[in-house]
Amino acid sequence: MRSPALLVTAALLVGAAAFGVTRFQSGAEAQTAPGQVTVPALPPAAEPAPVTPAPGEPEPIPEPAPDPSPEPEPVIPTPVQVPPPTPEVTPAPPPAAPVRVLPARASVSGIRHEYQRLNNCGPVTIGMALSRWGSALNQYDIAPKLKPSKGDVNVSPEELAAFARAQGMDVHLARGGDRALLRALLASGIPVIVETWFVTPDSGGMGHYRLLTGYDDRAGQFSALDSYLGPLRMDYAKFDELWRSFGRTFLIVTPPSKRATLAGVLGWRADRAQEKAETLRVAGREAERRNDAVGFLTLGQAQLDAGDARAAARTFDRAFAAAPDRTLDPTRPAWVQGGLPWRALWYSFGPLEAYTRTGQYARVLTLTGAVLRSVPTHEEAHYWRARALTGLGRTAEAQAAYREALRLRPGYAEARQGLTAL
Repeated sequence: MRSPALLVTAALLVGAAAFGVTRFQSGAEAQTAPGQVTVPALPPAAEPAPVTPAPGEPEPIPEPAPDPSPEPEPVIPTPVQVPPPTPEVTPAPPPAAPVRVLPARASVSGIRHEYQRLNNCGPVTIGMALSRWGSALNQYDIAPKLKPSKGDVNVSPEELAAFARAQGMDVHLARGGDRALLRALLASGIPVIVETWFVTPDSGGMGHYRLLTGYDDRAGQFSALDSYLGPLRMDYAKFDELWRSFGRTFLIVTPPSKRATLAGVLGWRADRAQEKAETLRVAGREAERRNDAVGFLTLGQAQLDAGDARAAARTFDRAFAAAPDRTLDPTRPAWVQGGLPWRALWYSFGPLEAYTRTGQYARVLTLTGAVLRSVPTHEEAHYWRARALTGLGRTAEAQAAYREALRLRPGYAEARQGLTAL
């Protein structure tokens, strides 16, 4: 759903209980590090042979790969004065949808599970979603298109959506999902890709995609196919805590033949304006109630999506000023400043966009500099750095940053447009 090599193995399952994950299959073994994290510019490590532990014995933990780069210098973001929140008009809630009685449990069948190789949770998860509709594409077909650079630590939801559309599928990508929507989709036979935070005891927090395939109201759990952990169940409340780190982003992939079915499930959400307005309303209430960095990050993104970059920048200031949540960031380096988890900007670019659009170019250079110290191959950080350098009139440096973003992702349309405009 972005620096030591995070070849996290099944020892992760010890930590998985902390966020309500229960394995369906005891024999499945993860073979690579989860999700979207890797060490840039390292040659790919050999794939270890699967090892099945004896009953009751823990699975072996490989030695972590050495960190080829020196410890980064402390990066201290530019101090900001955080003004009190500006009173805003709360959007009216959407019209109430007709009550739909759902079964107490549902499961979507016909999906092929696949275990990921290093850093391939995005390609694997979109492949699993497509398999529901008859696709035979796997990560070896998909990853070369989505990750032309081996050092790519993040495949964004937008990149997954674009790939699905290229396969002739309809796509609905949005933030602000909720449990009722997920249950309605699953009861209609439609699996859902969700972008969640993923916490490991040794490598800390990072982004990770999962494919929801069912639910059970009596157990209070979702069923999911995880490219690293295999089939699993997640408690409703604990799942939501991990999902909210990405503003409850969800991605629905369906063939055109299911267009009417999907529209019926989405209801008012099929109207993008209403969907954004409701996402903003809910995010504002949650930010006020939770008063934490994740809440402010979600609200800032909702304000940005609604077209208010100035309000978004002020809200992102509050996210950086909040106290960090160590449960999301157990391996947080001492040099990291601000309230967001230290890898948050590997995946979430709302603050970089809002600060660029409001002319806070020095702030963008500071934040992208921190990302690039950890991940020099982060193409989105190079892109936003180029935008900031352009705003400062440093044209030659901006051209170099755009070119580096394009070297890492040749199909990066925004970077090509920025370079052409200089």
